[in-house]
Amino acid sequence: MAFWSAILLPLLLCLLLLIGFYSKSDTMAKEPGYLLWLQFAGAILGIMGSLILPMLIVFIAYSVNSIEHKADTWKTLFSLPISKLSVFAAKYFYAFFLVFLCLALFVLFTLGFGNLLGAIKPSLRFTEYRIEVILTKVYFKLFLSSLGILSIQFLLSLLFRDFLKPMGIGFICTITGVLLAGNHWKHAYWFPYSHPMLAIQALLDGSHAKPGPAGMPVIEIDIFSKEIIISLTIAVAVFIAGYFIVLKKSVK
Repeated sequence: MAFWSAILLPLLLCLLLLIGFYSKSDTMAKEPGYLLWLQFAGAILGIMGSLILPMLIVFIAYSVNSIEHKADTWKTLFSLPISKLSVFAAKYFYAFFLVFLCLALFVLFTLGFGNLLGAIKPSLRFTEYRIEVILTKVYFKLFLSSLGILSIQFLLSLLFRDFLKPMGIGFICTITGVLLAGNHWKHAYWFPYSHPMLAIQALLDGSHAKPGPAGMPVIEIDIFSKEIIISLTIAVAVFIAGYFIVLKKSVK
């Protein structure tokens, strides 16, 4: 389920956005390509950074460990002739891969459907502006910003057998993070659940846009900003803590 959710979520969201833009194409025909791409990509990024990505991570982190919890096979798994580090790392990096896959597909589907709209409706001037590099950088930054949350939720999914506890903690922290980042609290970057929203604000508010060739703005993305450094630090620290917790699991 986690694997297919990582694939179907970007496909369905981008497809719905394609239909919405197509139905309103007549009212958007006069807008420049720069604004069209910002509206098209920003519509997805806004909900991804604020709510969908953190909750998807909660679901993925729990799903990776749910089989062992439900079947009570942790002891069997750790009694196999492989190290606990290998088991722990394999599960973590599978969750890591699913998050990366999901965001990579968002980039591909956003670019693909945006260019498809420009081909179907030539009045929509998507071809006026090239957003591939900018969009890739934003989603890469969004991915890095999610790693702190992933490590925390992965650890919670190890500690709790049921879904409600990690889900409840993740939901409350996500709402708190959105409120902190949305209200521009100056210390929001210390709270990992604020990081995805902070990572995309530069694109959504256009604060880093500078004049470019032919009058088209160029957006500069600072990938390794302070919230990203903190996210990576938390990810590594919690990963190490999770490994020591796994070491203490009994196999008798």
